[in-house]
Amino acid sequence: MSNDASFDLIIHAEKAVLPDGTGSVTIGVTDGKIAEIARGGQDLDAAASAGAKVVEVGADEVLLPGLVDSHVHVNDPGRAEWEGFASATRAAAAGGVTTIVDMPLNSLPPTVDVAALETKREVAAPKAFVDVGFWGGAIPGNTADLRPLHEAGVFGFKCFLEDSGVEEFPPLEPAEMQTDMAEIASFDSMLIVHAEDHEVMSAAPKNSGPKFADFLATRPREAENVAIGRVIDAARATGVRAHILHLSSADSLEQIAAAKAEGIRLTVETCPHYLVFTAEEIPDGATTHKCCPPIREESNREALWQGLIDGTIDCIVSDHSPSTAELKLLDTGDFGAAWGGISSLQLGLSLVWTEAAKRGIELTEVVRWMSSAPASVARVSNKGAIAEGNDADFAVFAPDEEWTVHATDLYHRNQISAYDARTVRGRVTSTVLRGTPVDFETPTGRLLQAR
Repeated sequence: MSNDASFDLIIHAEKAVLPDGTGSVTIGVTDGKIAEIARGGQDLDAAASAGAKVVEVGADEVLLPGLVDSHVHVNDPGRAEWEGFASATRAAAAGGVTTIVDMPLNSLPPTVDVAALETKREVAAPKAFVDVGFWGGAIPGNTADLRPLHEAGVFGFKCFLEDSGVEEFPPLEPAEMQTDMAEIASFDSMLIVHAEDHEVMSAAPKNSGPKFADFLATRPREAENVAIGRVIDAARATGVRAHILHLSSADSLEQIAAAKAEGIRLTVETCPHYLVFTAEEIPDGATTHKCCPPIREESNREALWQGLIDGTIDCIVSDHSPSTAELKLLDTGDFGAAWGGISSLQLGLSLVWTEAAKRGIELTEVVRWMSSAPASVARVSNKGAIAEGNDADFAVFAPDEEWTVHATDLYHRNQISAYDARTVRGRVTSTVLRGTPVDFETPTGRLLQAR
């Protein structure tokens, strides 16, 4: 950097997760950007350091890049009683997440044209405590809206191959998915797919009742496996960047790995609930644990972990999909009729780190899966790594602190949680957005556009 530029902030950490591993750093921040990084015992530019505020990260803490969560349902406007930008982004910041990308549903209107995108931006702008980007939606009949949405700055497009749960966001037939893929490939954006096959689902048992095993049978692995195969075939035919959302079925890992080896532009995410819970442990009637696709057996969970380790799965994101307590039907425990979604935006890092540490996985890997990888997949610029030129987004994390989750302490608007009373390891102690600590009172988040 030039000597006439002064640092606003200097952060020193004996332990920081950097792109090439963990080390001691001193970081100079100017105008919200990482201007200089001094490794080990090196010093920052002395002239630029004069007068800067200095922050020392505790000896029992690790400085992380701010996490990037590219799968969040904020539901605002239209269903803000389910969540909302103020509550969602506070929760994100409390969990060390400094960037979210909001899904095109379940807001009203859904983000399927430029007018709806502008409505959502107007609602989000004054409420955001972290930076917020937006996905567009691909629904039947809106192929002509995809390029304008891309030009307006969405990070890609989401579609369903099975009922989304809300009537204003219907699923695509596989043929129209491929048509949309060809259009999206023409401007090098990405289609992200809720991959459960409608035909397989139609043949599966129907369920309305409290038994989790009965619910699990309604959404078989084969529905995911077939749908992912359809995505791979269409991506091969069109050359599009395609992304599999919330992978639940480990049976699909082999075909995903083969597609990647073939050179198909395919990426894959999974979520904390698939890496923490097992079907065997979910009590009947525990609709807090309902999500789609569902949580599967212990052997499946361990195979997903292996898929992360070997690189078949690229990243971990929340699929934060909240609702009111009433929609969860906690009184009847009816899995068939309850809203499907698990809220974990504030908890993801602690949940994943708890499980990763049990398996001997390093914190650097967890950070890659939850920060640099989702930033790379979604092409969110200047995020996801402690690197010069990036936004000065950080999470300070105490990896050895154990604590118990209490749903009523969370920033989520509806304080019901599948993780209530669960003891976890690792706590985010502070979060910094573009060089400024998040104070949970003044929203300083910005709206992001794809470049």
